[in-house]
Amino acid sequence: MNKTNIYITASIPYVNAAPHVGFALELVQADAYARHFRLLGRDVRFQCGTDDNSLKNVRSAEAAGLPVKDFVNANADRFERLGGRLDVSNDEFVRTSRDPRHVACVHALWRACAENGDLYRKAYEGLYCVGCEQFYDPSELREGRCPEHDVPLDIIREENWFFRLSRYGDRLLELIEADELRIVPAHRRNEVVALLRRGLTDISVSRSAERARGWGVPVPDGDEVVYVWFDALANYLTGLGHGADGFLLQRYWNGDGERIHLVGKGISKFHAIYWPAILLSAGLPPPSSILVHGYVTVNGRKIGKSAGNGIDPERIIQSYGTPDALRYYLLRHIRSGDDGDFSAERLEAAWTGELGGQLGNLANRVLALLSASCDGIVPPVPDNDFVREAARLPEKVAKAFDAYELHVGLANIFEFIGEANRRLAKRAPWADAKALAGDPAPADRELISDRLAASLAEQVQGLAVVARCLLPFLPRSAAELHLRLGIPLPNLYRGPLIVGGVKAAPEAVLFPRRAAA
Repeated sequence: MNKTNIYITASIPYVNAAPHVGFALELVQADAYARHFRLLGRDVRFQCGTDDNSLKNVRSAEAAGLPVKDFVNANADRFERLGGRLDVSNDEFVRTSRDPRHVACVHALWRACAENGDLYRKAYEGLYCVGCEQFYDPSELREGRCPEHDVPLDIIREENWFFRLSRYGDRLLELIEADELRIVPAHRRNEVVALLRRGLTDISVSRSAERARGWGVPVPDGDEVVYVWFDALANYLTGLGHGADGFLLQRYWNGDGERIHLVGKGISKFHAIYWPAILLSAGLPPPSSILVHGYVTVNGRKIGKSAGNGIDPERIIQSYGTPDALRYYLLRHIRSGDDGDFSAERLEAAWTGELGGQLGNLANRVLALLSASCDGIVPPVPDNDFVREAARLPEKVAKAFDAYELHVGLANIFEFIGEANRRLAKRAPWADAKALAGDPAPADRELISDRLAASLAEQVQGLAVVARCLLPFLPRSAAELHLRLGIPLPNLYRGPLIVGGVKAAPEAVLFPRRAAA
């Protein structure tokens, strides 16, 4: 990932219910990448949004006894608000039912596929899951039920428009095997390759307006609505002005930069097969990378809006007074490409034991002693193994981003913090400060004073590197640590970290204990 222009997207969720902590995982992963690339000096555009037009939303609105538009708007507002509460730094938020650019984008994509001969009419009958918004072959079912939602499927008989997906299987396989379409982690790539090698069948890309209750993007010059996945996937181009002003499209999609999608494993097929095929048909380049995360579970069971086990991320943020508690847990304690379990107890342990007990305690002890012994002025930083190890930390974190292993990047940071704590305990600069207060002999005073200065300076240098490395993960806490250390908040990773001579704060209570509930 070394191109100048970077386009990053989070997938757009159905708004059939309020957002849960599983969706927060994807938001903070995508945001960490956007922040990381900006700090590398890349030209980054980051987009989020909501999938408003699914039949699932329509049925949920009916069940709630509300007009679809009102129901969708209320829930979409909650998803958009969640991004702000999580300090997600997106440049664009596309709501597919309300963004005035979206219909034009979908129609432009549709017409391009039609002009390429990839749309045709066909009558069909199939088993359809509203939750997945897709047809299933009987062989894919689990005891006759949806393998994803464990519900019976609807039998649908219609004549609709079909897309010639089968035409693109070989080309997609070539792109994936050449790593021009990168799918990470490897086991998700292998799943997609296996599907392609079995062969692709054409897919229906329209629905009757009656079955859709008239909700959705209308088919151009027709009386049906566009299949929600064709509609939803197009959102990645909507925010770039496809079908209208093409400036952003040329800059972030049609150029030679990176096009990165963050998606959950349940929708990887749509992004790694359907979407690239539609783009190829329309004469547009496919994504560069698809980073696939797993599910957040509770006691091993997938969290879902319709499963009744959702955990409200806004309540967690409110409880801790910062989004960084939740961001840290999701980014460190859930492996980036795998399922991971969530519990309030482990979240609290991460906050108090790791963020507070390791990083917060280290910063507070160092700055308090620096204030008492050096009036808060950082002495010259020595050149030693510890300082050189700190200098290697940013490269380790960058490699974790390249490998889609954000949890490893944070583990590397906290491994260094652990070493810093052990070194501080071993060198015991507080003992030197106490000895200096006892008026030692001049020769001893100089030796003790130099040793104390070196101990404090190397620790501040290490904390400064940690603060810089944490910016993509915990932007609020990292910014506060920069402030406490007296160093400027960088716009870029580049440039030396100079802490010698700066004036630091007397203390840094970064992760205070919460009051008992």
